[in-house]
Amino acid sequence: MLALFALGAHQAGAEPNLPITPQQKATAQKVAEAGVPLSELAPNAPDSHTVKRGDTLWDIASIFLKSPWRWPELWGMNLQQIRNPHLIFPGQVLYLDKRNGRAVLRVGQPLGASGDVKLTPRVREGSLYDAIAAVPMHLLESFFNEAILLEDSQQLLTSPRVVATQEGRVMLSRGETAYVRGDIGDRREWRLFREPKPLRDPVTKDVLGYEAQYVGTLTLQREGAEGTGADGKPLVIPSTFTVNTIRQEASVGDRLAPVPPREFDNLVPHPPAQPLTGSIVSIYGDALAAGQYQIVSLNRGTRDGLERGHVLALWRDGRVVRDMTLPDKPDMKLPDERQGLLFVFRVFDRMSYALIMRAQDAVRVGDRFTQP
Repeated sequence: MLALFALGAHQAGAEPNLPITPQQKATAQKVAEAGVPLSELAPNAPDSHTVKRGDTLWDIASIFLKSPWRWPELWGMNLQQIRNPHLIFPGQVLYLDKRNGRAVLRVGQPLGASGDVKLTPRVREGSLYDAIAAVPMHLLESFFNEAILLEDSQQLLTSPRVVATQEGRVMLSRGETAYVRGDIGDRREWRLFREPKPLRDPVTKDVLGYEAQYVGTLTLQREGAEGTGADGKPLVIPSTFTVNTIRQEASVGDRLAPVPPREFDNLVPHPPAQPLTGSIVSIYGDALAAGQYQIVSLNRGTRDGLERGHVLALWRDGRVVRDMTLPDKPDMKLPDERQGLLFVFRVFDRMSYALIMRAQDAVRVGDRFTQP
């Protein structure tokens, strides 16, 4: 019989503030009472798995369970040990204990060929940020600085703007100088955007928001000043910025926006509490089609009950074809086919951004989503 291995003690005050929703806790508590039915396990679920650097809770759930987004059940299978699902570390060994038609996942450390596990509390050394993430956050980190959705196309017009370039150049590259006018306050780090484009609901054709085109990042070198010259005329000296990173060349007229605070420490996958359906509005980067680990925008947001961490089923929009078996060859629409999963990681009032976690075929604008 497996004995439990306690997760390591941690330094007081060091634990990051990572979200665990009441729904996830309720799921874990319910499942922890008896474990998970064997029918819910993946067909080739192993007896054990050693957590590796780069693993995510999604990866581990997909090893043991049929549906990787159902990780709260994986957590609940061992509620007493894995009290915080974020605090699972590389090197820990997960054991699948199957008995009486149920399965329980335990964290342990084998002692020998018998497979017994020693109950040995220990202090973990190193940063708690070594704990594995719920999903592959490295795919999203840069995107949080790049993507911006505006409710009004005029919002950026009041932002600081590039008014001149180094030595009169038309376009600016990395390391070059841009001159900026506008209120920059005490911020030094800024993002740079071009004129936003409207995003329309693929069904209603209503404008849901405006997506500003990301250009790059700037750092303030010297603040500008405004006053009066010796001749009594207004004298304006713009602020001096250096272009740090660049996605496309910067130019006069581009607008500045602050670098947002970090808000993606460890999003937790979970299904919507209520039925939800919607459509893909656009593919980030203006591609015609998308695949796994690409970003799409959705025509649902906070006012529709969508929230960060929601997992959604992705459906391919059925094609309209002609029935060649009938004399008049009428049009008919093929049924929609489920083809993947979406992970919502950024939510606005009427729209959201999601990462394609799995897709069997190319994902296109108009494809729809539902609760999983």
